[in-house]
Amino acid sequence: MAEPSKKPEPTKKTIPPHVKAIAGSLGGIVEASCLQPIDVIKTRLQLDRTGTYKGIVHCGVTVARTEGVRALWKGLTPFATHLTLKYALRMGSNAVLQSAFKDPETGHISNRGRLLSGFGAGVLEALVIVTPFEVVKIRLQQQKGLSPEHLKYKGPIHCARMIIREEGILGLWAGAAPTVMRNGTNQAAMFTAKNAFDSILWKKREGDGRVLQPWQSMISGFLAGTAGPVCTGPFDVVKTRLMAQSRSGNGLKYRGMFHAIPTIYAEEGLLALWKGLLPRLMRIPPGQAIMWGVADQVIGFYERRYLHNAPL
Repeated sequence: MAEPSKKPEPTKKTIPPHVKAIAGSLGGIVEASCLQPIDVIKTRLQLDRTGTYKGIVHCGVTVARTEGVRALWKGLTPFATHLTLKYALRMGSNAVLQSAFKDPETGHISNRGRLLSGFGAGVLEALVIVTPFEVVKIRLQQQKGLSPEHLKYKGPIHCARMIIREEGILGLWAGAAPTVMRNGTNQAAMFTAKNAFDSILWKKREGDGRVLQPWQSMISGFLAGTAGPVCTGPFDVVKTRLMAQSRSGNGLKYRGMFHAIPTIYAEEGLLALWKGLLPRLMRIPPGQAIMWGVADQVIGFYERRYLHNAPL
C-alpha cells in the first residue's frame, strides 16, 4: 500500500531586501538632517592636536562663533548622500546575506549567522560607500576658519576631483583598512543586538506581523548602537587621521593603519586612540534610534500590508 504523499509546507514569506534597502535610506535622510552638527564636532576633536577645543560644548560654541552656525552643518550634502546610500546598501546586503545563513527547513537564523551577515554588510558598505564619502567629508571639514578665497576645496564634487587629480583614484580610499574593521565590527554587533533587544524587550520577531511603536524601535536601536563605538574607537581615530592627510605632499606622517596606531599611542598617549568617543556616543546611538524608528515603520507597513494582508 502506497504511503500518502506529504503536502509540501508552504514557503514562508519574507521581506524582500529591496524593501529593507528603501527603509534604511529613508531612515538615513532623517538621521543626517538631525545629527550632522555632532559629526562635525567629532571630526574637529579628532583632528585637534593642539588642544584648541576643550570639549564637545566648547568645540560647538567655538565653531558657531568663529564660522557661523551653518558651519555645524558643513559637509551635510555628502553626509546625507552617503548615509542614504550606506543604509540602503547595509540593510539590503544584510538581508541577502541573512537569507544565505538561514536554516532551509525552519527559516531561522542563528546569532552566528547574524554576526557574519552584519560583518559582511559592514565590510561592503565600507568599501563601496563609506570610505570615499568620508574622505571628501573630512577634507571639507578640515578647512576650518578659512576665508572662501583660501579654500582648497570649493565643494564635494570639486574636492573629489582634486583628490583624484593630485593623489590618484586610490586617494578616495585612504584609510580603507580601519574603515573596513570599524564598520564590519559595528554592524556585526548592531544587527545582532537590535534583534536581541526587540525580542527581549518587546517580544518582537521578524515576520510575526507586529509593528513596533516608533519609540520602541528607537529604544532598541539606541541600545544596539552603544557597543560599537567603544570597541572600534581606535579604528575610527586612525581612519580620520589617514583620510585627513593628503597623499600628494612629500612624506606621509602615517603610512597605514598598523603604523598609525603605535605612532598615535607614542606621541599622544593611549587615550588619544579614543579621541572623539563621547561625541561618537552622542552621535551613533541616537542616529541608530532615529534610523530604526523610521525603518521599522516602513518595514512594518510592508509586512502587514503585503505579507499578512492587514487593512491599512
